[in-house]
Amino acid sequence: MLKISATWLVAGLLSVTTQSIFAQPASSKPRTIVTTDGEVDDVDTFVRLLLYSNEFDLVGLVYSSSQWHYKGDGKGTKFTSEMDNTAKRYGERTELRWPGTTWMESYIDKYAQVYPNLTKHAKGYPTPGHLKSLVRVGNIDFEGAMDKDTEGSDFIKKILLDDDASPVYLQIWGGTNTVARALKSIEDQYKKTDDWAKIQQKVSDKAIIYAVLDQDATYQKYVAPNWPRIKVLYNSDQFWSFAYLWPRVVPTELQTYLDGNWFAKNIRNHGPLLDAYYLWGDGKQLPGDPEHTHGDMAEAKKYNRSQYDFISEGDSPAFFYLIDVGLRSKEDVSYGGWGGRMVQSKTNPYRWEDGKDVTDYDPYTKKEETAYPQVRWIPALQNDFAARADWCIKPAKEANHPPVAKLNHAHDLTVKPGQTVTLSGSATDPDGNAVTYRWWQYEEVDSYRGQVDLKTANSAKASFVVPKEAKPGNTIHLILEVTDNGTPALTRYQRVIATVTE
Repeated sequence: MLKISATWLVAGLLSVTTQSIFAQPASSKPRTIVTTDGEVDDVDTFVRLLLYSNEFDLVGLVYSSSQWHYKGDGKGTKFTSEMDNTAKRYGERTELRWPGTTWMESYIDKYAQVYPNLTKHAKGYPTPGHLKSLVRVGNIDFEGAMDKDTEGSDFIKKILLDDDASPVYLQIWGGTNTVARALKSIEDQYKKTDDWAKIQQKVSDKAIIYAVLDQDATYQKYVAPNWPRIKVLYNSDQFWSFAYLWPRVVPTELQTYLDGNWFAKNIRNHGPLLDAYYLWGDGKQLPGDPEHTHGDMAEAKKYNRSQYDFISEGDSPAFFYLIDVGLRSKEDVSYGGWGGRMVQSKTNPYRWEDGKDVTDYDPYTKKEETAYPQVRWIPALQNDFAARADWCIKPAKEANHPPVAKLNHAHDLTVKPGQTVTLSGSATDPDGNAVTYRWWQYEEVDSYRGQVDLKTANSAKASFVVPKEAKPGNTIHLILEVTDNGTPALTRYQRVIATVTE
């Protein structure tokens, strides 16, 4: 294994800009590969992902393992986790809570039943046949297994080496091991050749890992030291607002979007795909996982959950990030958006993280909170989910569709201290619904530290005076939020970045 020093890494790489790292054609759909261990929250994430599969270019669906789920090698080999919490909980195991390698195909079959109706509401939905052609079995024998090539790792390898230079977003819903094996196979094939430097650069330029926690040790042990220029978006805090601990993280005022009444009304009885979505106390059992007891109402009561309460979609932020709703967060994940907000690591410019240093002001708790960069979008995200559920069963004229927001000027403005800046937007609604406008300052993202006084913020046109104390290079982020009055109400955005000059 190649070892590198932190000093060399920082000195050699800190000149890289976020904009250059994430550059891609503005009009293209982002390419993405999903790797999953089949946890119950992966299954629910997969259901929602299928409803949004028109928004990005799915190029791979790969079964993988994690510290919580693995198949075993079929030889009775005993395995102890490298992760302390899992080792303490499970000890030696020959297999662990393995859900099998057919569940994605099963859910694609359910998607096939609603696909004809989905296509009446939006263009770009992949056919069920195409989705099935993307499914591969990766490295699943044990947590962290990357000792051999698999059809899943080979599939990822092929995509990373193809002639399409556009980014490939590698969603890690379980362990990183199948992606790690693909990279190891590339290294094994090319490292001793004259093409190695070119190949390593090509793959590093293309791959972007979005990881929700480390669920095995392969990123730290292999990917980071051997592929230091591969970009990583690491979500360790904000995802909890869409995961098992949401009652502790989401303010009471917003929990109505995650409780059983909301899901009973908006998600259940919306066709076969959503009827297979797991909820607390729904009477369903996840195959292969005896620890999935969420369907038992007695178990739900033990955890103070009501029937049909949300369980978890802890991996959904990985694809929320790819949905273009006008917030521009794919340009720079530190801008914040539906997939959360992360900042560039102080020691590794190819890694972006959330955590204690990334907070937004929560108006409900009246404190800076580490989860609020994700929590703040819950109403819009859940209303959007409810609309997509309607698309599964309703004709187009009876469902709601998002408004289209636009700016009447450039997205990036150059401004001077003391200058009055006029902001102007407009919107159309495909259903003919009325829309409301709201301009707001995303203060936590600004490099200018202070508030601006937005005039007529609840209209299409607003204005503010650049504070006289603003320094050259300071940025001010202004969000135009457009919401229709359909049912459910849907929201889209535009973002203006004002940069101060002398």
